[in-house]
Amino acid sequence: MADDDSTCGDNCRCGAPARDAFLSIGRAPASASPTPAEESPRHLIPQVLIPAGRFIMGDSSGDENRGDGESPQHEVEISEFSMDATTVTNRAFAEFVDATGYRTEAETFEFSAVFHLALAADRSDIMGQPAQTPWWFGVKGADWRHPGGPLSSLDGLEDHPVVHVSWNDAQAYCEWAGRRLPTEAEWEYASRGGLDRKKYPWGDDEPDTDGTWRANIWQGTFPRENTLEDGYLTTAPADAFAPNGYGLHQTVGNVWEWCADWFDPRYYGTSPATNPTGPERGQVRILRGGSYLCHISYCNRYRNSARSQNTPDSSMGNAGFRTVSR
Repeated sequence: MADDDSTCGDNCRCGAPARDAFLSIGRAPASASPTPAEESPRHLIPQVLIPAGRFIMGDSSGDENRGDGESPQHEVEISEFSMDATTVTNRAFAEFVDATGYRTEAETFEFSAVFHLALAADRSDIMGQPAQTPWWFGVKGADWRHPGGPLSSLDGLEDHPVVHVSWNDAQAYCEWAGRRLPTEAEWEYASRGGLDRKKYPWGDDEPDTDGTWRANIWQGTFPRENTLEDGYLTTAPADAFAPNGYGLHQTVGNVWEWCADWFDPRYYGTSPATNPTGPERGQVRILRGGSYLCHISYCNRYRNSARSQNTPDSSMGNAGFRTVSR
């Protein structure tokens, strides 16, 4: 584990490394292609209506991570759509799996990325740690049912966000539910909750202003000590914190959320989800919102405009998704 607690700038990521980073340090079976779900949907997550409108997309606080392409600010027009009030929960994802027999990519690869303080695994299950992010372990047997590894379970976590789901897994769920992933422009517009050019869904106050935590992020010294001032080491229930002005819970903090778009810092929120430049720049998809691992000293991406990215087959213990429809 790293001893350097210094700020690491634009290269910081509280999301896990791509799956290939673990394959390079450990051996795991090749993935089978997921089978699309075919049965009728039963989407359990409450919906909120996001009104049509225009907004200024991009960083307005001066805290942007330049390498992520959070600027320039620009106006975007959004049509009305419905969005999940929370991320998809373990209970909702279990309905999908029970109805279809779907196996996630973490299950077909037989490993996923787990944060070191959340480990629930035997030493023999640990594949290794990428040198640049030694707080992440590739863990055999870690998946959505076993978020800390094979010695963990979902007991008491039914209403927490489902994690260890890849972008491909989220797409399969959407096909079953008759829904889709949001574009990142839709996601950012919704996260702002009707507030113009604000840093967070609730405004510009920091998450702990007046001693009340507004999001599930890291407190203490990353990555060694979390003082748990907000009550959670890893995920919180999907509706644990107050909603924004549109009625959406925890668009920042808790878990990263997959979006439809390819990641390309040159086309921030202005390119379609099928932007062909995406594969040319590494075949990575966009994640928004930050997670329980975000901290001001390391990864300050728990902001409306913040972005991250990973390969569509990657999964980790701090990323999930929510769905939308017209």
